[in-house]
Amino acid sequence: MSESLLKKEFKQSDVQRVRNLVNKDFTSKTKQQTGYQKAYVSRKEGDIWEEGGKKWTIKNGLKQNVTKLDKFKKAVRIPLVCPKCKGSMKHHLAKKMFKIHGFCFDCTIDYEAELRKAGLYEQYEKRMMQGNMKAFANDIEQWVVDYVSSSSTFVTEAGDVEDWSSNNSHNNKILENLKEYLSIVNKHIE
Repeated sequence: MSESLLKKEFKQSDVQRVRNLVNKDFTSKTKQQTGYQKAYVSRKEGDIWEEGGKKWTIKNGLKQNVTKLDKFKKAVRIPLVCPKCKGSMKHHLAKKMFKIHGFCFDCTIDYEAELRKAGLYEQYEKRMMQGNMKAFANDIEQWVVDYVSSSSTFVTEAGDVEDWSSNNSHNNKILENLKEYLSIVNKHIE
């Protein structure tokens, strides 16, 4: 057999690593490293802080971004169970009643039955209907105001500005009719 010669030189760190393994010292370091390490800040449940231009919090053990829409999302979210009776909220009527009353359809039926027993159902029903009519009147008023105040000018492909607005007397007549209609609606609401 021919004698093999090792033609590679070992670095000092390689030799030190083998010595550490032979001595069963597995945690010793053979190289020195330098670098930047971010300061670790321990956060607890409910803490709110700002980092990178965003607000953050910890909810249920998870780091979450705090946005402007969090309150809205919470208001729109429908729970899996009714907060009153702990029943399932899978039924479409349960979801609809939760948006109106804050509890499931079965609890709404029980609530309205209690109001009937107490003699308050007619007042409750009138208040609900008036609320719907007020919202309807406000929606119509806003729609007409937007329609009348919207500009009817358009720019063509050639760059010409065209005015498609109708005469102002037509818009004034629409506003007068709206005021008359809303006065009739408001008489029925109150």
